Amino acid sequence: MINVTKPYLPNRTKLNQYIDKIYDTAWLTNNGPLVQELTGRLQKYLGVEKLLLVSNGTLALQIAYKVLGVTGQAITTPFSFVATTSSLVWEDIEPIFADIDPETLCIDSSKIEETITSRTTAIIPVHVFGNACDVEQIENIAQEHGLKTIYDGAHAFGVQYRGKSLLSYGDATTLSFHATKLFHTIEGGAIIFKKKEDYEKARLMIKFGIDDSDSIVEVGINAKMNEFQAAMGLCLLDELETIIEQRFKLWHNYEVSLKDVVELQKRNPDISNNYSYFPIIFKTENELMYVKATLSANGINTRRYFYPSLDTLEYLQRKKSQAISRDIAARILCLPLYPDLNPKDQYQIIEILVNAVLKFRRISK
Repeated sequence: MINVTKPYLPNRTKLNQYIDKIYDTAWLTNNGPLVQELTGRLQKYLGVEKLLLVSNGTLALQIAYKVLGVTGQAITTPFSFVATTSSLVWEDIEPIFADIDPETLCIDSSKIEETITSRTTAIIPVHVFGNACDVEQIENIAQEHGLKTIYDGAHAFGVQYRGKSLLSYGDATTLSFHATKLFHTIEGGAIIFKKKEDYEKARLMIKFGIDDSDSIVEVGINAKMNEFQAAMGLCLLDELETIIEQRFKLWHNYEVSLKDVVELQKRNPDISNNYSYFPIIFKTENELMYVKATLSANGINTRRYFYPSLDTLEYLQRKKSQAISRDIAARILCLPLYPDLNPKDQYQIIEILVNAVLKFRRISK
């Protein structure tokens, strides 16, 4: 079986060296030395400041909402992983959807203002597959209407926009360090804040609201990253350039081989690429299902990502249908992409996929 993704496992000797440090100190959690080291190294690598490590990417979103006072309604995209929406609902914030651009797959900034109401307090865009949203226009809208902006940057690790970290935009940007991500800490995440006071408030909030003098100064929760998570992250950071180089080769092979067969996401020309995902878009959902079934029959596991469009979730109040998101969600498929994917296996994936597409189109005429 060729899986759609596979967690990267770093050099075991290097990991053991970090774990030995944990045993030497017996400091397992609560801002231990490895968490501090990883924080500093990530800030330098990503080119950001005020980065706070947390236990997972969903809590990163929830902490950001709390710190920035998001209440009432928040405008977001229907084309994302479910956590972008469910984290809002969990915090009793109503998600209001603005449809997506059919080419970039990110939220269509021209559709945001029409969704703003007296209850709107924030915009929650997503850099889909690491592709940059229209950050300038979103910032203008947020400033004009007095709204907070929190970017879900789960796919945007290391992405640069016009020579500046894409993660530095908005009042906050959240990251996911889940095991299947480009960079992971098994589970984990981070929040990057614009303002120091927001960072300091979040730093207290993730450890039960307890300050450095052991006084309980506000309502908090437990969202701390532990030392074993940080050890994994430090190992991956040591090997990250190799990981990205391997991903680039695979991503490029897909692009060259498939650009004339299926539709590809239109990427912002001013951003770098971290090669995290390779989504393809078919002409119809029937074509997708035929190709997916053909690949599966040959032991190749793909994923309908993102599917379904989040405006169809049963636990949300029915409102305006997001037609473009629903259309794209029905036709998009992510292909296997991870550093140790064998090039021979990749060429097999490409060959089977292309033949299946051509066959489906012949029999569908």
